[in-house]
Amino acid sequence: MPVNNTYSEENIQVLEGLEPVRKRPGMYIGSTDERGLHHLAVEIVDNSIDEALQGYCDTISITINQDGSLTVGDNGRGIPCGIHKKEGISAVELCLTKLHAGGKFGGGGYKISGGLHGVGLSVVNALSTWLVVEVDQDGKHHYQKYNRGVPEDRLAVTASAERTGTSVTFMPDAEIFETVDWDYDRLRSRLREVAYLNKGITVKLQDQRDGRKRAETFCYEGGLAEFVENFNKTKQTIFDQTIYIDKVVKEGQIECAIQYNDSYSEVIHAYANNINTEEGGTHLDGFKTALTKAINDYGKKSGILKDDEKLSGEDVREGITAILSVKLENPQFEGQTKTKLGNSEMRSAVSKAVGEALDMFFEEHPKQAKELILKCITAQRARNAARKARELTRKGVLESSALPGKLADCQDKDPANCEIYLVEGDSAGGTAKQGRDRRFQAILPLRGKILNVEKARLTKALENEEIKAMITAFGCGISDDFDESKLRYNRIICMTDADVDGSHIRILLLTFFFRYMRPLIEKGHVYIAQPPLYKIARGKTERYAFTDEQRDKILEEIGTKGVEISRYKGLGEMNSEQLWTTTMNPETRTMLQVGMEDAYQADEMFSTLMGENPELRREFIVQNANLVEELDV
Repeated sequence: MPVNNTYSEENIQVLEGLEPVRKRPGMYIGSTDERGLHHLAVEIVDNSIDEALQGYCDTISITINQDGSLTVGDNGRGIPCGIHKKEGISAVELCLTKLHAGGKFGGGGYKISGGLHGVGLSVVNALSTWLVVEVDQDGKHHYQKYNRGVPEDRLAVTASAERTGTSVTFMPDAEIFETVDWDYDRLRSRLREVAYLNKGITVKLQDQRDGRKRAETFCYEGGLAEFVENFNKTKQTIFDQTIYIDKVVKEGQIECAIQYNDSYSEVIHAYANNINTEEGGTHLDGFKTALTKAINDYGKKSGILKDDEKLSGEDVREGITAILSVKLENPQFEGQTKTKLGNSEMRSAVSKAVGEALDMFFEEHPKQAKELILKCITAQRARNAARKARELTRKGVLESSALPGKLADCQDKDPANCEIYLVEGDSAGGTAKQGRDRRFQAILPLRGKILNVEKARLTKALENEEIKAMITAFGCGISDDFDESKLRYNRIICMTDADVDGSHIRILLLTFFFRYMRPLIEKGHVYIAQPPLYKIARGKTERYAFTDEQRDKILEEIGTKGVEISRYKGLGEMNSEQLWTTTMNPETRTMLQVGMEDAYQADEMFSTLMGENPELRREFIVQNANLVEELDV
C-alpha cells in the first residue's frame, strides 16, 4: 500500500470541546481500565468534598444504580445555575462542556479544593454514554441531560426545591472503558477514607444492582485518630495514646495522627485536600524530617543516645502507623491523577508543626518516649545485622550461579518472554512441570507456608529456605540490593490452591514481595493465577467453574442429568492437561495482576492475616473469601 508522505497544514487537527478527552482519555484519568473507571467516581466525589471543606456540605451519597450508572449527590450550595456573561450559557453547562472551567481558579468560590484543573466534571461528561445533572438552588430544581458530552437541551427548571445541593448521574461509556462494572469494595475503601479525613461528615454508599444490594454509612467523629486506631486494631501498640496534631498555619491546616506498634513495618498515608498522594511529596518529606529530628533530639537530651549516635529515618519509622492530612489553598499536584504534592512551603510548615508537637509530647510523656527510642535503637541494631547478613547472603545466595535444585527452569533466556509459577507443594509442582510449556514457563514448588515476614526481620527471612530459593530463582536481589535489570522472569505468578490455606500462602507471598521486593509489584511483574474450583463433565464435554455462581450458571445451561461435578481440593488433584487448559495456557487462563493500589489496600488484611491468633485469621479468610481473592480490603 503506498504511503502518503505529504505533510502540510491539512494534517494539523484542532480538537474542539471535549474531543481531546475522548481521543486521549488516558491523559485525563490515567487509564481506561478498572482504575480509570473508578477515577470518574473520585472526580465527582472530590467536588462534593470541596463543598464540605468550605463548610457548606455535611452529607455525601453515592449510589450504584440498577442499570449500572452511578449517582453522586451532596447537600452543598449547588453548582451556580445563572448564565455566564462571557460564554452565554449556564454555569452548569460551562462546567460540564468546557475543559479548565470551574470555580477553583481564584475567583473566590473555593478557598481550599482538591480539584485544580477544572476538568473533573467535563471529563466525566465526555467519557459517559449519558449524564444527568440536577441542581437544587434558590428554591428551584434544575435539570439537564447530556449524551457523550453534548447537551440535549439547555438547563431547565423542572420543579421547586426546599433543599440545596448537586446530584450527578452518569453511565460510563463502554466504548471507552475496558469494563463499566463498578467495584463496591473499591468505592467503599475511598469513601471510608473521605469520612475519616473529614470528621463529622456523613458519607453514604448504596448498591442497587440485583443480587448485590447493600448499603453502608460512614461517619467518624474521631477523624484521623480513629483512622490510625483502626489500622492498629489487630496489633499490639507501644503506647495506647495516639499522638494527634491539628494546627492551622498561614499555609493552611495540618492534621496528623501517629501511633506505634510492635511490628517491623512502616505504614504512612499522606493526603492533600483529601487526595491520597500515594507518591508522597513535600508534606510527607517534612513529616519524615521532623519525626527523625524530634526522636534524635530527645534521645540525646535524655541521655539515651550518646552524642555520636544517630538514628536513621528507617529506624524511627519502624512500626509506625501515621496519617498525615494537609489542606492548603493552592496545591500543586503532579498530573491530573494527583499522586504527589509539590508545594515547597508545605515541607517546612509540616516539619515545624509536627516537630513542635512531638517535642511537647515527649516532654509530657517521658516513659513512652523512652520506650519508643529504645525500640528505634533495637531497629537500628537489627538493620545493621541485616546489612551484614545481606553481605554474607550476597556472597552465597545472591551471587551464586547455581539455581535452586527444585526449580524447573525454562529454555528461553530472554526475561521478557519468560514467566515463573510459584506452586504450592511438590505434588502440584510435579503436575505443573508436566503441563507447562517448557519453552517459556518455569516452575518453582514451595513447601508449605513461607516465613511470615510481617513478624520477622530481614535477617531471619534470609535464613528461610523457601525465600532463599525465590531470591536465587528471580536473580534480582532483595531490599536495598534489588536490581530489576537482573530479573530473570517478566511475570511472577502465584499459583496456589483455591481454598483457605491457598489464600493464606498467597498473602504470605505478596507480603514478602510488598516488604522486600516492592518494585516487582510497582512495575507490574506479580500475578495471581486463578485455578477453577469445579470441573463439570457431561459425556465428553468438560467445563470449568471458578466460583459457586459459575457452577450454578453452567448447570442451568446444560441441565443436571448425566452431569458429574468434581470439586478440586488442590492443584495436585488436576492432571497436567487440565492444569494447562484452565490455569497455565496464556490464551485461556485467568490471572489477576497485582498493583500497588491493591498492595496498599491490602495493608489491613496483612495485619489481620498475619496475627498471632490462628482462629481469628482463619475466620477472617473464610468470611472475606472474595476480598482475599481480589486483594481488595
